[in-house]
Amino acid sequence: MLVLARKKGQSIMIGKEIRIMVVETGGETVRLGIDAPPHLEIFREEIYRELREENTGAVTSSEEALKFLNEKISREK
Repeated sequence: MLVLARKKGQSIMIGKEIRIMVVETGGETVRLGIDAPPHLEIFREEIYRELREENTGAVTSSEEALKFLNEKISREK
């Protein structure tokens, strides 16, 4: 992990297209501004994890449904 120190108004660049700027600091909170191309999805980590869990659950449900249907078709033959 790369750790950088930045002050309010300072930025870092990720590649050529992503800029992260420190907008405000206060107490234990830092507000960041992110400039990135619109095709990139940007999520807070906790939201990203929730989405990933939901997607994993959906895939598992789909796999279970396919397995059930395949078994049912096999029994009918």
